[in-house]
This record gives sequence, structure tokens and C-alpha cells, in this order.
Amino acid sequence: MQYKANSPEDYINQAPEERRAILNKLRLVINKNLPEGFEEGMQYGMIGYFVPHSIYPNGYHCNPIEPLPFMSFASQKNSINLYHMGIYANPDLYKWFVNEYPKHSKLKLDMGKSCIRFKKIETIPFELIGELSSKMTVKDWIALYETNLKQSKK
Repeated sequence: MQYKANSPEDYINQAPEERRAILNKLRLVINKNLPEGFEEGMQYGMIGYFVPHSIYPNGYHCNPIEPLPFMSFASQKNSINLYHMGIYANPDLYKWFVNEYPKHSKLKLDMGKSCIRFKKIETIPFELIGELSSKMTVKDWIALYETNLKQSKK
């Protein structure tokens, strides 16, 4: 589902009423745990967390006008999806998350490369998402991003 939102608040207000409290809680958990330097805003039609141009002037290689994306979440038709680029780029972080997930949820992990889908929104493991949010600093993310970008150009 795409919303024509100008701010995270606007995005959440446009979501179905039964999802608003969950989206607000998810936003609160991420903001509380995300290391200093990341900014929150709208990116790619979702609530996003990114490295601002003031810290990383190059921006995102696919579209340098965009700040470097890191994490985002969206309310989709059948799920709430969390996107975390660090999980995609860092095999150790991926392994950590996959191993930790069963400790926080009885449901099977529904995950793509960087997308974690929560179809039963009342079972979102907020504590785990908070911990995931805290695992990578802006400096760590930029270094990992640049390393992977160089390797992909070879």
C-alpha cells in the first residue's frame, strides 16, 4: 500500500486505524534505539531512517539526491514490513537476527534479503527490533556500504 505522506506522522495517520498504534510503537522503538546520526523521514514511500547528506554527502549510489538509506518500515496490504539494509550487507548481523528471532517469537521468520514481514502484527517482537536498531552506528553503516559498493563494481 502506498500512501502520499509528507511525514512519518502523516504516514501513520493514513494507515488503517487498527494498525496505527502498532506503527507508532514500532517508530518509537526504532527512534529510541537507533544510534545518533541517523535521521528519520519519508523515503521511497515509507518511514525511513537514513544517513543525511550532512554526514554522507555522496548520498545513495542509485540516486545521489537521496540520502543513504539504512532502515525503513511500511504498512502493506497483508503485513507490516521492516527493511534493514545492514542485515542484507552484513552476514554476521543476519545470522545473529535469524538466531535471535525464535527467542522472541513463536512464529516462523518470514524474511527476504533485507525485508522482514510481520503478517500477525500483534506478534511483532519489538524488543528484538529495538536491539537490531542499535547494532550498527552511522560510521559502521557507511564503512560497510562503501566496502560492498566497491566489491560490486569489480
